[in-house]
Amino acid sequence: MAMGRGSAGGALTTTVLSVLLLCVLLLQSEMAHAVTYTVGGTGGWTFNTVNWPKGKRFRAGGVLVFKYNSSFHNVVRVNGVGYKTCKTPMGAQVFKTGSDRIKLVKGQNFFICNFVGHCESGMKLAINAV
Repeated sequence: MAMGRGSAGGALTTTVLSVLLLCVLLLQSEMAHAVTYTVGGTGGWTFNTVNWPKGKRFRAGGVLVFKYNSSFHNVVRVNGVGYKTCKTPMGAQVFKTGSDRIKLVKGQNFFICNFVGHCESGMKLAINAV
């Protein structure tokens, strides 16, 4: 009788371990898709970065790194209206470290610099993450 129980317990343990292994592999697969991009490339977050996303494919969970001089710029996560009008909506998230890491959400992601005249000079970014 003890052998029968051991066999059933062994099968259950094997099944549980298989499920856990599958979960770990899926998690690693998702992490592999979370790509990190430095906005603007080597030039960083600056004027005329509005065209930087062209030709790139972004996924939700990916990370944008904004590198800039925090004495002269910032990064503001805005909605579509804020992006189009270069206005910071009430309650918008403002980043000002000079090396901000921002995770993309699924769908549209909009960012501007709200220093006077900067957004209007092309210091804004619209990214669609799938």
